[in-house]
Amino acid sequence: MKTEISKPRSLLLTALLFLVTLGTVSAAGLDVTGDNPDWVGVSFWLATAMMLASTVFFIMERNSVADKWKTSMTVAALVTGVAWYHYTYMREHWASSYDSATGEGSSPLVLRYIDWLITVPLQVSEFYLILAAVGVATAALFWKLFGASLVMLIAGFLGEAEILGESTRMPMFIVGMLAWIYIIYELWAGEAKEKVGGASEGTQFAFKAMTLILTFGWAIYPLGFVMGDGGDNADALNILYNIADVVNKTAFGLMVWYAATMDTKASSSEE
Repeated sequence: MKTEISKPRSLLLTALLFLVTLGTVSAAGLDVTGDNPDWVGVSFWLATAMMLASTVFFIMERNSVADKWKTSMTVAALVTGVAWYHYTYMREHWASSYDSATGEGSSPLVLRYIDWLITVPLQVSEFYLILAAVGVATAALFWKLFGASLVMLIAGFLGEAEILGESTRMPMFIVGMLAWIYIIYELWAGEAKEKVGGASEGTQFAFKAMTLILTFGWAIYPLGFVMGDGGDNADALNILYNIADVVNKTAFGLMVWYAATMDTKASSSEE
């Protein structure tokens, strides 16, 4: 009976998301036929649609997993949901600034970092949540991963936006890189790696896949920082960030979903 009640609620939430989407759809068209096709704009539209689709999927699938996994599924939906919301504004920012004559537009740097400041700590927290779901997580692990993700993002923003001056760009980049490397260490060789050894097979698979995403998928972001150092690669940089966001956030959530469904099925078969 519990599932029968929760499904209508999920459908209602999905309908509300759709209605909100109608209010945020841009009236601006995408020109991909002229001398300066707006492929950056296309990537913003694709990212916006994929984030919403992922959010709906995670909300609906939340009803199919055991109670101990519901928080993890909620966070996965929050990650893509928050990203979708911000991408509607990033897309508008780009569309309103795009000049079809020159093929140039303004990068939504501040909006992008606002999104990352919310979604990245949530993603890092997922490692704690999936371990907590099988009873092998500690509060100390959560705060270490959460704190390192904030240091990484704040340092990255201060450097890329040159808030403290152009001379601090590379020092802030290095601080952010060190924080990222620390997160990778915790996941590959630290407490998190030690704890996952006692988890279920599905959880271990998801943990490893999510670790690979943070290690190799997130490497795109510092690469983008370096690419944008001269300010001449704005188009390529935005396309790179958009594709990376879609892959990293959606794939990350799918690994949580996979672990949740596998563990739920294993628990059901044991009963």
